[in-house]
This record gives sequence, structure tokens and C-alpha cells, in this order.
Amino acid sequence: MEFSSFKMSGDYRTKGFRMQSSISSKDGKTSNASESRRPARRKRKESVGNASSPDFVEALARGLSVMRCFGPNVVTLGNLELAELTGLPKSTISRIVHTLTTLGYLRYHPDTGRYSPGYGVLALGFGCLANLEVRELARPLMQNLARATGAAVALGAFDGEAMTYVEAVHGSAALYLRLPVGYRVGLNSTMGRAYLASLGEKERTRLLSSPDLPVEMPSMMAQACADFDLCGCCYGIGDWQAGINAAASPFDAPGGEGRFVISCGGPENVVPEARLRGEITTKLNQLVRQLSPGDY
Repeated sequence: MEFSSFKMSGDYRTKGFRMQSSISSKDGKTSNASESRRPARRKRKESVGNASSPDFVEALARGLSVMRCFGPNVVTLGNLELAELTGLPKSTISRIVHTLTTLGYLRYHPDTGRYSPGYGVLALGFGCLANLEVRELARPLMQNLARATGAAVALGAFDGEAMTYVEAVHGSAALYLRLPVGYRVGLNSTMGRAYLASLGEKERTRLLSSPDLPVEMPSMMAQACADFDLCGCCYGIGDWQAGINAAASPFDAPGGEGRFVISCGGPENVVPEARLRGEITTKLNQLVRQLSPGDY
């Protein structure tokens, strides 16, 4: 390391050398000059997800928006498609995909000129799942509920845009809709409505302002909030996907990992509405109380 006036060498380690000068104060006490000049460190406030914050890194957000384009049913995407999906200029997309490919988060297919998620993404996802304590606590309880009901039981968390499954258990071979870990469902799903119903009015209103939600979302949420206040659960009776019924209940993880939602559902012949609002609601609320006593 060089300075304009001198070059540091091994001699600075010799006895008696002082890198910092001392300053005597009026009371005779001494302090290091560097310490006297060092400004007080500003305590950083905890992030609250505010995109207008000076700490928000726009370049990183753009890169992540590109990665979010690769959903479960999207095999590959080209630069033009990524630009259309994200609303970013093609030149910006080119730089982002180059960076993500270099880092291993995207794979380039030279035969088609398209991209797919790279194996580096797996390391990030596994690191999250492997350290998620609530997942380990919930799994045996979810398995018991799935066996008792024959339904699909899922544990999900809000990822900033949608609900992402972090655990899923299927209780019957009759379940033709098998959604795996990592699957994302919108806020209009039963799980999404349960999450929204658990929020304060201000935050719920902010999320409901998304243009991606269906026009009937306000009436759906009015019913969801009424059900949640009355039963502790929200219900989807064929309105998320025809022939599929579900109930969902939110809770706060006891280890401070955030708010999660457990859903239980399946085909209407396995979980008819009457059973959903009766037996399954009771079992789901019992499960949530085991995971987070005193919640809701």
C-alpha cells in the first residue's frame, strides 16, 4: 500500500515505530489522531423493504428481477423476452445476463442463444431451506395432517411478490395437483389471502394495489378477512383453480423467522366444502397452535 509521501515497507514493524500520532488535550490526556478525526458511525436501521431507501441497490434489484422471470414452467428465455418481462432496456438485460452467467446463476445455451437458471441458484435455495427451523418443526405435523385428511399440505412464505412453498406433503395418490417445494402461488390463492388477512390494514392495502391481481380481489379479500376473524382460516372453494378446495392459516414462526402460512387442500371429492370448514379447519388450527402457541 503506497501513500503519496512515503512507501510502507517491512521497517514499520520495528520497535518504536508509531503509525498514529498522539494529541494531548487540555486535561493532559492523550488520544490517537486517527481516532479524533474518525466520524461517529451511524447506526444502520433495520431494513423494512422500502425501495425508496438510500440503502436500496437498484442494480441488484434488476438482476433479481431477471432471475424471477424463470418460473416452474419456464425452461429458457432469450434477451428480448427478458426485456419484455422486466421492462428493462435490452442493453441492460445483456449486461445483467452476462454477469449472472459469469457467476453461475444463469446458463447460456449457444445453440439457441437463450438462458436457463444455473446451478448456482440451487446453492442459494438449499442454504435457505437447510437453515429454516420452522420447516423442520412443521414437517412431521404436516405429514400427520396429510395422512389424516388425504389432502395436500403446504407451508409457504411471502417472497416479496407471491407465496413460495418451502415444504409440501401429499397425503393421497388421488391428488392430481402436486405442487413441489419452490412453487409460487399468487396472493389471490388461498395461501396468499390468508397471508394478506393476517397483515395490518396499511400493509394489506399496499399489496392489494398490485395491478397483477384479479379485479375481483377486493371482494375475495373481504370474504377472506371475515372468515379469518371468525374461524382463524381463509378458504378457497374452487375460486383459485376449478375443482380445488383449500383452507389456509397464518402464523409467526417461534424462532423469529417470520410469518408463514399452512394450507390444506385438494380435489373437491377429497376435501368437500363441508369437511373443509369443519374437520380440516379444526385440525389446521390445532397444527398452527402447536407451531406458534398464542398466535391469532
